[in-house]
Parts: sequence; C-alpha cells; structure tokens
Amino acid sequence: MQESGLQQTISIVLADDHSLVRDGIRALLEEEPDLDVIGEVSNGLEALKMVENKSPDILIIDIRMPELGGIETVERLNKNPNVKTKCIILSMHDSEEYILKSVQAGASGYLLKDTGKTEFVKAIHMVQEGGKYFSGDISNVLVNNLFSPDKSVNGKTASREDKNNPFDLTNKELQVLELVLAGYTNKEISEKLQNSKRTIETHRFNLMKKMEVKNLIDLSKKAHKYKLV
Repeated sequence: MQESGLQQTISIVLADDHSLVRDGIRALLEEEPDLDVIGEVSNGLEALKMVENKSPDILIIDIRMPELGGIETVERLNKNPNVKTKCIILSMHDSEEYILKSVQAGASGYLLKDTGKTEFVKAIHMVQEGGKYFSGDISNVLVNNLFSPDKSVNGKTASREDKNNPFDLTNKELQVLELVLAGYTNKEISEKLQNSKRTIETHRFNLMKKMEVKNLIDLSKKAHKYKLV
C-alpha cells in the first residue's frame, strides 16, 4: 500500500486479455481517489511477472486467458510465501466449478463482470483489509457446497450418482439442462435462476460441449439415456 499525504492508496494490477475490458475497469476504479491502477497485463504469465516486479496490493484477474488462466495464476501466487498481493477473480462465469476452484486456489474474492461499481469498490476495500468478498450468487454456491451433505471430499457434487453423470456436469449445468429440456428459453431460464442471459448461454454451451451434442434432439436423447433428468 502506498501513502499519499494522509490518504493511503491501494495499488492494483489488472489482468484480462481484452483491452477494452481493462480500459473500462481502469476508468471505473480511478474515479476513486484511493485506488491506483499501476499496471495491466493480458495473460497469467504476464501477471506473475507484474506482481513480482511491482508488488501491488490487489490483483484483479479474469479466469479464461491465454498462456495461463486466472485460477492457475492465483494458485501459483498463493504458493509463493514472498507474495503479499491479494487476488480477486473478476469473471463472466458463475459456474460452481470455477467458483470452488478459485477459492481452493486462494482467491480472496470472486465477482461477476456485471457487478456494479459500488459493490466492486466495496469488495476491493474489504479484501485489502484482510477480508473475503463474494457477491450474492457466489456466496450461495459456497454456502451450499460447504453445508450440503451431498458434497464429496474433492469439491465435486455428488447429488447424483457418478455413473449417472459421466459428463461431470455441475449443479448449475444440471439445472439449466432440466429447464432447457422442459422447453424454457434462455431468457426464461435466466429469470428463473436469477442469472444473466449471457451466463445461461455460457452454461448451455458448456453442457452441450461436455455431452458432445450439437442440437436439442441429441441433447434430450443423451440426457434421458444417462438419466440426467
């Protein structure tokens, strides 16, 4: 943390492979007098070097990037006892798998990219003060995972028999699958699950990719064959 007069400034590095996203985040954060973006990088390897060279207070990092992803980067930083930088994941993905892996890697916070400025700034301050910050939906995933009797020791869901879930679908993907096959549109599913339409589209893409199907008919056949619904 740098000191300017009587005001302490929180130094921040941004890691995202889209320059427009970084520009937007920088503009938003630098409206705050105590937040200072001291560097930007476009992948995890660059983030490791930047943290080593500049020792920022906070690293705000995306999950999916070239060279080295956000979760792997956070994990490497947290294994280094000389690194004091705290990490906040900023992602468009609210999948249970990403959230749990981020926490296990040592992230101090997890925010979605549609988070408002007030919550974003609040999260940065809370993490800087030594706390953890996970936005509403993310907190629910963590609470459900911690207290559900159906969780296995490796963090994966065991709410359905493994033999009936050979595609390793997350709970959220199973929910989306069930609603898709019930005939709901992405917009209707987003309203039911209280997620953005873009997030539902991502879940839908991921489950179809995992199940290796390209259309709704094949999705339905495979889901029923393996008794996923």
